[in-house]
Order: sequence, then C-alpha cells, then structure tokens
Amino acid sequence: MAPTRIFLFGTLRHAPLLRLVAGRDLPLVPATLPGARCERALGGDWPVLVEDPAARAEGVLVEADAEALRRLDWYEAVFGYDRAPVEVETEGGRLAAQVWRPRHDDPGSGEHWSLTAWAEAWAPLTCEAAPDILRRIGRQEPDEVGRIAGIVRARADAVLRACQWRRPGRVGGRFGHADAEILARRHPYDGFYATEEITARHRRFDGAEEREVVRAIFRVGDASTVLPYDPVRDRILLVEQIRFGALVQGDPSPWLLEPVAGLIDAGETPEEAARREAAEEAGLALQGLHFVARYYPSPGGLAHVLFSYVGIADLPDGSAGLGGHEDEGEDIQGHLVTFDGAMALMETGDLVNAPAIISLQWLAANRARLRAEAGIASGAG
Repeated sequence: MAPTRIFLFGTLRHAPLLRLVAGRDLPLVPATLPGARCERALGGDWPVLVEDPAARAEGVLVEADAEALRRLDWYEAVFGYDRAPVEVETEGGRLAAQVWRPRHDDPGSGEHWSLTAWAEAWAPLTCEAAPDILRRIGRQEPDEVGRIAGIVRARADAVLRACQWRRPGRVGGRFGHADAEILARRHPYDGFYATEEITARHRRFDGAEEREVVRAIFRVGDASTVLPYDPVRDRILLVEQIRFGALVQGDPSPWLLEPVAGLIDAGETPEEAARREAAEEAGLALQGLHFVARYYPSPGGLAHVLFSYVGIADLPDGSAGLGGHEDEGEDIQGHLVTFDGAMALMETGDLVNAPAIISLQWLAANRARLRAEAGIASGAG
C-alpha cells in the first residue's frame, strides 16, 4: 500500500510530537496550501485554516505508511478532526494530499498562529500528555478519549509542575528521583481518573540490594483549595457536598464540609484555579489570596498534589447559597460559619476534610495579622 501524503500546518509540525504520535520519524518536506491562512483558534492556542484566496498557509508534507496513518488518524479523531483532500504546492510542483479538518466550526480569531510561540508555551505539556492518550488506541474509541482529554492534559501539567518543584531537604533528602526506577507500567483502569500499576525498585537506606516492588497508584491531577475568610466579620465560608469516597467507605455522613476546591486545568496556575473555583462554587470574587501549603494528601497510593489557600472575601449575610457546575453533576450548599464556630467544628470532629483542617489551622495562626490588615483592632470581636 502506497504511503498517504498529509499536509501538516499545525502542532504536528513539532517534530517530537509527530514522532510520538506517528510512532517513528517521518521526513518533512516544506509545502504550502494556496487559498488559506493559518490563524489562532477562537477558543484557544491551536491553529485553524481560514479560507483566503490571496493567502498561502505554510506547512510540511509527510508520507505516512499504514501504521503511522492509523495512529495519526486516531489521535486527530480524539480532538474532532477528520482527513479531507487538498492540493498543495512544493518545490517539485503541485501535489494531491490530505489535511485534517475539524468537525466543529471555528472561524478563527483573526490572529496569526505561530508554531514557535505554541511550542514554547504548550509543547512540553502536549508531548507529556500524548503517550497517555495514545496508549488507549485499540482499547477506547477516540470520541470517548476526547471527552476526558482535558483531565489527561491536566495530569500531564501536574507532572511537569512536580518536576519543577524541589524539596528544600533540611531534613533527609539523601535520595532523589534518579535513585528509583520504574521498570514496568500497567493501566488496568483509564477513565476520567486513572489507575496505574507499577513495578519499581529503589535504593535502600541500609544499602541492601534493591528489590522489585509492585504498587498501584491512583492518578488524579493537581487541585487548588481555598478557604474564603472575611476578616471584618470574622467568618468563613464552607461548602457542603456529597463525597463518594466517604460513601463507598460506609460513612453515615458522606456529605462533607470543605473549602472551595477544584482541579487545576492544563495551563492554569494554582492561584488562577483557586479564584476560578471560588467564583464557580460560591459566587465569590476573592480579594487577597494567601498561600497555605503545597502537599500530597496521601502519597503512598495517590498521585495528587493540593495547593491550599485562604482567600480574603466579603461574606455578608445571605452570601452562602447553592453552587457548582450542573454539567459536572455538582450539587453544592454554602455555609457561613464564624471563626470560633469553625474551630469548634474541627475540635468536635464535624470537620473531617484535610484541606479544611490544614487551612483553618493556618488561619488560626495568622488571623490576628489578617484582621489587623483589614483595620480591625487587636482583640476586637
């Protein structure tokens, strides 16, 4: 079967990504597509072709064999793209080829799309996410994977964020990432969340011979939590919602009191996620945002980092209501609680959510300063 000519005008022109998706290197031949220009999409930083008789879209031509084409078609279908015929120009003249076009309509933003700018901002994340997407070939339909592509990219972003972080190492820290090795990975469950079973070995403190261990890891993605606090009224806002971990555990009270929380989207900072979630879950526009901690809630089996904050907010009577994303199945009730009341909730066991406890303890240690900054005299209230 003869190779299929494909005109690439967008992100697959980035050689490391093309190699991941195609499964091997493909020679690139410069080419242009007459009658079109490449614009930044209206909905984000990816390219779209916009018809323009006076323009030529720059790109490359590749020849994909059957296996590479199968992988490329599947990957593009995840994002809603199908192949369509085009005629491109090369140094050797005009050639018939095909190009991936979206099933959805995007008129473009009117801004030129730059591969260089995209590669600097998004290529590391996209290349980190690609293997997570591609390992589902033959196991899941592209549309099914497309519905969870956002969380796959968020998990990839979490990996990159973790790679940039360094523990100060004032205690311990003798070993690092290079002192452990993952020998094999298996993926018994790949959904919105993922379960990864690994075989690994690592150096030992006693210097004994390394031995292989098998562990199951539940992979989520990073999340931000924010405890809204009104220093003038000296009250906080907690949200209440059902938590299915507590339900499965058999807890008689699976509706838990928590800070506002949500997963960090790909390309979003933890601070941006905290502010977004405060608006979505509680209808709040935060003022100051105070960092509490970055921590793993259960690192033995959960690949998940939390960034917790206390957010300064105006919390008058009536500011706690219903919230949450209906399309995400969220059903949230807000509650206004005085600081003393919140401490009582924690001390009597009514507050069992870890970020709530950690954030409230931070607030207890910093409350006087926050109130002073708000103009409340020491000892008032």
